[in-house]
Amino acid sequence: MNFKKLTDCYELSNGVKIPCLGLGTWQSADGKESYDSVYAALKNGYRHIDTATAYGNEESIGNAVCDFIKNTGTPRQDIFITTKLWNDDHGYQTTKSALELSLKKLKTDYIDLYLIHWPNPLKFRDCWAEKNAESWQAMEELYKEGKIRAIGLSNFCERHIKPLLKAASIKPMVNQIKVCPGQIQQELSNYSRNLGMLIESYSPLGRGEIFKNDEMALLAKKYSRTVAQVCLRWNLQCGNLPLPKSTKEERLIENSQIFDFELEQEDMQKIANLSGLETQLARNPDEAPF
Repeated sequence: MNFKKLTDCYELSNGVKIPCLGLGTWQSADGKESYDSVYAALKNGYRHIDTATAYGNEESIGNAVCDFIKNTGTPRQDIFITTKLWNDDHGYQTTKSALELSLKKLKTDYIDLYLIHWPNPLKFRDCWAEKNAESWQAMEELYKEGKIRAIGLSNFCERHIKPLLKAASIKPMVNQIKVCPGQIQQELSNYSRNLGMLIESYSPLGRGEIFKNDEMALLAKKYSRTVAQVCLRWNLQCGNLPLPKSTKEERLIENSQIFDFELEQEDMQKIANLSGLETQLARNPDEAPF
């Protein structure tokens, strides 16, 4: 995809368009921090905001989006909002109730993308596949009602996706997983894409180790860019949708300036093969203590 600007979009399998770069809000504290970062992102051209029930900041994000719409006249349909079903709410009726609460907190009539956040919650570890199927049934119904425009998964591996597909009448449109230098998850990405899913990359800058990496520093110098910009450009050129998080306006702007250069294929491979970043590895969803 030859994206030129923040508002350029991927097209999901159901035809819904999703802006190619989003603002991640994990660990953005509820209240002023979340409000200010989301408002600043929207002011600087972002049109894709990613949150989750578990982040505890839906209400602040809803306030920021509503105020931005009111102050600028931007149509709600121009802003893409993702949120996620938390682990304790897996099940048919609890999923429907959770979605209604998210709608209320986000102050919107519909969610653009709703994801099952984790596949194997501690609370349902002995019946996770059945609970995922129940949640998916509820999400399909909410999708058909127009309360959700697209439905998908987060942190799902092949072993979690296969049983879900047996129960699903609508295939997932997204798998949001951790993809960054040192954690490329190629097999899972290929498997998900072959099923028609877009890969969204959370924590695309890892846990900060990338900024101390000599090879990345050399690449940043070669392209006259920051390490963060090179990381995000790499993810985008991999065909993924990166979701970098920042609460500082200057970083939000910097992260968005990745559309006027292109990494050479040799450098793409160098980044994919970076070593020494093992602490960035994604959590095994079957061992998550929540």
